[in-house]
Amino acid sequence: MSRSLPDVVAEYRALRHGVGAHQLTRDVLSVSGVDAATYLQGQCSQDVEGLAIGGTADALLLSPQGKVDAFIRVTRTSGDAFIIDADAGCGAIVDARLKRFRIRVDAEIESRRWSCVAIRGPQATGSAGSVPAGVLCLPVAWPGLSGFDLLGPPPAVGSAVDAWVDRQVLRCGDAAWDAARIEAGVPVNGQELTEATIAAEAGLVDRTVSFTKGCFTGQELVARIDARGSKVARRLTGLVLDNGSAAGVGSGGQRDLPPLGAGVFVDGGPDGDGDFEVGHLTSVAWSPGLDAAVGLATLQRRVTPPAPVTIRWVADGGPCQATAEARALPLVG
Repeated sequence: MSRSLPDVVAEYRALRHGVGAHQLTRDVLSVSGVDAATYLQGQCSQDVEGLAIGGTADALLLSPQGKVDAFIRVTRTSGDAFIIDADAGCGAIVDARLKRFRIRVDAEIESRRWSCVAIRGPQATGSAGSVPAGVLCLPVAWPGLSGFDLLGPPPAVGSAVDAWVDRQVLRCGDAAWDAARIEAGVPVNGQELTEATIAAEAGLVDRTVSFTKGCFTGQELVARIDARGSKVARRLTGLVLDNGSAAGVGSGGQRDLPPLGAGVFVDGGPDGDGDFEVGHLTSVAWSPGLDAAVGLATLQRRVTPPAPVTIRWVADGGPCQATAEARALPLVG
């Protein structure tokens, strides 16, 4: 169901200044068996064996070349059992990636049809209702925004958000959620993160990589870039569009946002003439807090935030453009 602008403003304010709940689609797998911890330790960038029972951590699954296969969360539910969850649509990639190197290993990998409710805001503590046994409560610390996720088997009747969260907590839709996520600079598999992405480009190394755990698949590239001061050719960057610079984008609403894939340009090509494309838009939403459209794009290092950029796309057969400022993440602290 689409939200009106007043709804989105109220939901955004709840997430930022109170507490809001969002029914979040996550793909979930279980990994269990006597070799589960050892196997995941060699596949994930995070120190999985070091997790206490009930502990959770963000991690990466990398290709042997060090590119990002998937951004995941790993939770230890017992000595030899783990739950892995990832962005919607990424489960098959995670499953195939884990099974690719599973040779003579006692570790079963199974998909789970679980529900996830994300609760964010400074008043998130105590907002969960009667959460049944078996539902995980996982702390989340986004830049400038914290809370927790409830992850577990769905209720027999009704939605997880209604079953697990106090009725007084405002339910928030995709528009407000996306604005808060973009402002925090949290990347999504399949959008900001693709098979061409390097962990350092997305700003994920600190929160997902252990340099003391020993070897893991894809480690060489991550370690080499870290040793060189994390200097990469591209970096995930926030964008804040100028009010009124594109049709329908301004304080009056959320309509006519630039589409995903729109090109991001700067003045001056390789020879100093014309415009030069430095990346493309991977996420976009209306931010009531900034009273502007906000986006994410992985931009070439010739762009040093804050810096003016132009976003260009084609709609209804004609060219469109919006001026914007590239800013360091998070957009809201």
